[in-house]
Amino acid sequence: MLKGVGAMALASTLPQAVRAANSLPVQAPVHVGAVGLRTRDAEALAAWYRAAVGLQEVAREDTTIWMGAGGERLLALTEQAGLSLAGQREAGLFHTAFLLPSRRDLAQWIAMAIERQLPVSGTADHRVSEAIYLTDPEGNGVEIYADRPQDSWEWVQGEVQMGTYPLDVEGIMGTLGLLPPSWRGAPAGTCVGHVHLKVGDATRAGNWWRETLGFDAASTRDDAVFLSTGGYHHHVAVNEWLSAGAGRRPDRETGLDFVALRSRVAAKASVYEDDWGTTIRIS
Repeated sequence: MLKGVGAMALASTLPQAVRAANSLPVQAPVHVGAVGLRTRDAEALAAWYRAAVGLQEVAREDTTIWMGAGGERLLALTEQAGLSLAGQREAGLFHTAFLLPSRRDLAQWIAMAIERQLPVSGTADHRVSEAIYLTDPEGNGVEIYADRPQDSWEWVQGEVQMGTYPLDVEGIMGTLGLLPPSWRGAPAGTCVGHVHLKVGDATRAGNWWRETLGFDAASTRDDAVFLSTGGYHHHVAVNEWLSAGAGRRPDRETGLDFVALRSRVAAKASVYEDDWGTTIRIS
């Protein structure tokens, strides 16, 4: 496996004022392209992501099923025999966050979830976004969200102001107007807006993402760090809420396989690995 050789030019070298003009995560110098999961049953997990998230199958490669939207590959489900289910307190995936193109798309998704009585594990207004949380059949966290307009985000001393507040479901559903809901699956333009990782030490993990991969710290706490490029609220988050003190995770468990980043500034493709065994692919 290739390793990092210092802080490559993976993040923006543009002035902060210019970077902040980007309004979507995929416009940033580096963003999340896809997430890979190891699974005991790729077919069953693909069926869940199709029904619950609205992803479509876009390709198959050996034991991997690629799911996505608008033809874009967003999620790789790789089946491996003999895997055990990952423990909740181990390092790995906290959630994969699928960003819908608009608040109205989120309303369409909510209408579908209500109709199908889809179990959710939480909801939140984060000031910069509105989110709903799910858990897939193998225990992987999933977030479905829509961003608030970027000009409404508040930055104080270089940090974006986020939080957790009650979700205005009525306001979201009001974007449908008098039209009946019509969810036909994740629309083109859906992407992996961010990925949230469980680590044993959030401060150390945050420093690694900044020093090795060149990300900016968008919001920092003792137990979590939110990082991005291009002025987005976060492309990557690391937390120790459940996993404080965790070491490298076992290789023969379900859960996170890799995070694939797409870079506009990297000179070549490369592969990194953090202290908890997370593989980061950069293309």
